[in-house]
Amino acid sequence: MKKVFVVEKADNVGTAVGEVIKAGETVGAEGRITQLEVVVNADIPYGHKVAIRPIAKGEQVMKYGLSIGTAIEDIRVGDHVHIHNVESNRGRGDKFEAEPDCAE
Repeated sequence: MKKVFVVEKADNVGTAVGEVIKAGETVGAEGRITQLEVVVNADIPYGHKVAIRPIAKGEQVMKYGLSIGTAIEDIRVGDHVHIHNVESNRGRGDKFEAEPDCAE
């Protein structure tokens, strides 16, 4: 059985760390969390994420115990989780108050 990497109980995604996972395959988990089986709904490329629990629109996407973005649509267990259904919260300076100009 192919595996996804899951670190924390709060994680709602697992990361494909081996070969590509094909739609319809059942994956298990490795890492700190190992008690998991998910049927994948779409191909998951290496390094991409698969939902291991339902993620509601507006909910934080949790990977390795950290929020990596916000779901922009409902995501089902087994769905590919990537830029088509998650808005990143990394490098989003537009979401924070602009810092004053330090140049003199």
